[in-house]
Amino acid sequence: MHVPDGFINAPVSVAAGVVAAAAVGVSLRGARRELADERAAPLAGLVAAFVFAVQMLNFPVAAGTSGHLLGGALAAILVGPYTGVLCISVVLLMQGVLFADGGLTALGVNITVMGVVTVLVSYGIFRGLVRVLPRGRRRSVTVSAFVAALVSVPAAAAFFTLIYAIGGTTDVPVGKVLTAMVGVHVLIGIGEAAITALTVSAVLAVRPDLVHGARGLAAPLKLRVGGELVDAPAPEKASGTVRVPVAARSVRKVWGVGLLSALVLAGVVSFYASASPDGLEKVAADQGIDKNVREHAAANSPLADYGVKDIGNARLSGGLAGVIGVGVTVAVGSGIFWAVRKRRDEESSGASGASGASGASGASGASGASGASDRTAV
Repeated sequence: MHVPDGFINAPVSVAAGVVAAAAVGVSLRGARRELADERAAPLAGLVAAFVFAVQMLNFPVAAGTSGHLLGGALAAILVGPYTGVLCISVVLLMQGVLFADGGLTALGVNITVMGVVTVLVSYGIFRGLVRVLPRGRRRSVTVSAFVAALVSVPAAAAFFTLIYAIGGTTDVPVGKVLTAMVGVHVLIGIGEAAITALTVSAVLAVRPDLVHGARGLAAPLKLRVGGELVDAPAPEKASGTVRVPVAARSVRKVWGVGLLSALVLAGVVSFYASASPDGLEKVAADQGIDKNVREHAAANSPLADYGVKDIGNARLSGGLAGVIGVGVTVAVGSGIFWAVRKRRDEESSGASGASGASGASGASGASGASGASDRTAV
């Protein structure tokens, strides 16, 4: 659903850019809490790279139409809604600048539609469902992720239609655009839901502590004693050793497996992706809203259209472009998330220092007052 240049007029594109910039600014602040754990920053960078890789895998949804992951639900559930917005924003920026996918003047529209709307809708639905479904069950989280991802895609399509109704550059009835967009994106949403649920379920199976949306949902362990259920006692230290809690385990193995998976998907599996136009492209061509589309400013980029320039072998060209894209995305994303976390640590240290200085000053003043009182008494 990457909107190209020319679909939306300049004033509305600028307004969408302002909205996107504000959303990113709010997310940068909100992500400081989500990235408090030192493991969170590299995982967030990995999620951005994984979303980039899976977005290259267009899957057929109808005759002559394909779809691909949007990723907002997946990112929000795995690393948190604020960090999720940043993940999708990084992916869209890399795609627009390096691969000429999604217009540069439409970057604000794309971030708003594919990043902000999908995250807000999906995470709101996800949190609502996990509260009413049985707690402590992996299936509840997986089902919630499936439904949230499914709804987020047609919601994003509907929001694009709203933007088109305000600033579309062609005169096509909005009702026709809405019907076509939502119709095809419901089908794409099924694929999105399946990918999201499978990925979340896989991470839950090996490291449930790394799924942001599942934190605090585990039901306490119960034991049946005398016919009654009671809370299980906390585990004691084993003789000579201390059991390391799950939350303290390293994420290197998960990160390595995840990165390898992203590289394989982008570098190898992407060659077999559907070549049919995606939902937006198909609707645009059928309804005529692409009449004023403009050539991408980065159309002559060495990586434009997900291929390496001057490499004639399509499989090698596309695979190498995918690997480069994953590498750049994980590097840029991880760098941004580390910077956000470092900023949080600096603010925390500054607050602690100020509190300590205030305490010391108060203690000193109290001591001085006490001494003066003693001298007066003498």
